[in-house]
Amino acid sequence: MSGETKAGTLFLVAGPSGAGKDSLLGRAAAALRHEPRFHFPRRSITRPQAAEDEPHISISEAEFTRLERQNRFALSWRAHGLAYGVPASITGLLADGQHVIVNVSRGVIIEARQRYGPVHVIYVSASQAALRQRLVRRGRESAADREARIARALAYPLPGPPISVIDNSGALEDAAEHFLRVLRKAP
Repeated sequence: MSGETKAGTLFLVAGPSGAGKDSLLGRAAAALRHEPRFHFPRRSITRPQAAEDEPHISISEAEFTRLERQNRFALSWRAHGLAYGVPASITGLLADGQHVIVNVSRGVIIEARQRYGPVHVIYVSASQAALRQRLVRRGRESAADREARIARALAYPLPGPPISVIDNSGALEDAAEHFLRVLRKAP
């Protein structure tokens, strides 16, 4: 043995708004809480924390920009009028052979694949009816914005393998079991 540590897998969880990514991440984090090789870092988001939101670090746009300039994010992007950042600490975790699971925009997948390896995309999908119902229940967007999000979800291709697709149109428990099987296959 050379004593060299194999890099951990960066799992990028992507999919349209309303597909249930946060619900699956929450279930997986709870199920894997006693398995120290899995990490679910909190993202920084320029949105106040609300009870129905994913747990995140709420920061101002000015603070986000400052942290971004200081390279404090491993990945960052802007979407829907908000800024999102994944902490730079994931780089060390991955180098130490730990697995990191993060919710990301589909737009940063290529960059993540260029900067990290191995990378495995978990694409969470749901039927149009399920997406629409969940977005209405969430109540953040206008009807026109909801329909635009649904149309964009159908038109956006994902770059390259490996990709696991999880259909979360039905019972959350079924999708969560599939999600956990994908994560646990990591070496």
